[in-house]
Amino acid sequence: MDPAELIKLPLFAGLSSDELACLDQGEAISAPAGSMIAREGEPVDYFHVILEGEIRVTKNYDGQEVVLAIHTAGKFFGEVSLLLDMPYFIDGQARTACRLLRYSREEFWSMMRNCPSVAKEILRTMAARLRGLEGYSQQREKLVSLGTMAAGLAHELNNPAAAARRAAADLTAVAGGFPALACRLNQQQLSATQSEAIARIQRDIASRPRPTMPLDALTRSDREEEVIGWLEQHRLPDPWKLAGILVGAGLDRAWLERIGTQFPEEAIGDVLRWMTGTLSLQDLTQQVERSTGRIADLVNAVKAYSYEGRAPVQDVDVHEGLESTLTMLSHKLKSVTLVRDYDRSLPPIPASGTELNQVWTNLIDNAIDAVNGRGEVRIRTCREDNHVLVEIHDDGPGIPDKIKPHLFEPFFTTKGVGKGTGLGLIISYRIVADRHGGEIEFESAPGHTMFFVRLPMTRKPTSEPPKDTAGLAEGTP
Repeated sequence: MDPAELIKLPLFAGLSSDELACLDQGEAISAPAGSMIAREGEPVDYFHVILEGEIRVTKNYDGQEVVLAIHTAGKFFGEVSLLLDMPYFIDGQARTACRLLRYSREEFWSMMRNCPSVAKEILRTMAARLRGLEGYSQQREKLVSLGTMAAGLAHELNNPAAAARRAAADLTAVAGGFPALACRLNQQQLSATQSEAIARIQRDIASRPRPTMPLDALTRSDREEEVIGWLEQHRLPDPWKLAGILVGAGLDRAWLERIGTQFPEEAIGDVLRWMTGTLSLQDLTQQVERSTGRIADLVNAVKAYSYEGRAPVQDVDVHEGLESTLTMLSHKLKSVTLVRDYDRSLPPIPASGTELNQVWTNLIDNAIDAVNGRGEVRIRTCREDNHVLVEIHDDGPGIPDKIKPHLFEPFFTTKGVGKGTGLGLIISYRIVADRHGGEIEFESAPGHTMFFVRLPMTRKPTSEPPKDTAGLAEGTP
């Protein structure tokens, strides 16, 4: 390579006369359009400087290819992975035919040692890229949390919404039959005493406490058989339709016998149909109320999860955040044994609630995955010195020993390419440690994995999150 050409590149523009020997290293290569210069997960053997052409940098997120940057002539890449001693975490493909200046791993470290101006430029660019990528990663993590919340919310809303819709349809059908029932009762020409008896019985039924626990199948079947027997004795048509409603309301054959003495034989059927109709209306109305109440609870949980309408930093009850997160993940907890051990005497702490909920979502979701949706997940809170301690435990297979030292390294993840966020636990670590001045640690063995999150009770967050990620396209490695 002509030194006069290289000195025009931003990387070498600050070389002093004592550092010109750095230009003697490196190998010029050509890369045709479409060729892969870097592949995610593969080891990094070279540091590249782009002399001509463009390199397209992408990352695979959940099967979706996201373009992070387009590197043009004068830019370089590969320094992050070399400095962190980790594989590529992105793909780099020649967008056009390229000429590259390639440095081996040994030549790269030699240049870092012997060319301070080059090392300064590499480190400055790396810092800018990592800041931009961290901002992007935080936004990505928020989107992942939002996606988790949306999936859980859609799943949880489906059941009460369907129940409310069914109850409303049944309510319309039952209410539509009441005019005919009223006409039939009027045709019975009941006395004033008997009409008052109907009103009194209805008030008694309405005030009667409903069974708090449903009857077991055998007991319910026996009671329905007794009721059906009485109804058949009085020649009521379709007795099984009335029996289920009466037994469900806690009424039995003895109650029917008392009712039967108060009305003429030919009027008993119409009286019971009127009463079971009112019982059905009451039950269906309660079903609609419970279903819509559940929907309202879910909406409130979403507001609590997102801390809607609250300042970015405020006094936060960690239990509120944990519970709203569990609500968002409840569709994954159907077969999981969830154990809560909360110290409700803990005071609120100054924190960013939305960021802490990202941490709880990440850790609890990982615990659910670890037990394969069928083990035990335990969440404990307590006071430790001047900190709030949150422990998240699972009885899954544990974290392999070879993974433990890398768990909080940037971009380290146990997920396969295209699975999960690809960001590992580094975002959670930075939220806890950098943003809140806390600590996040773990211990793990087969059948026992526990993450410890310590948050100071009085210390304010130490730094502000990135305002934007405008520099990402220029700075992503």
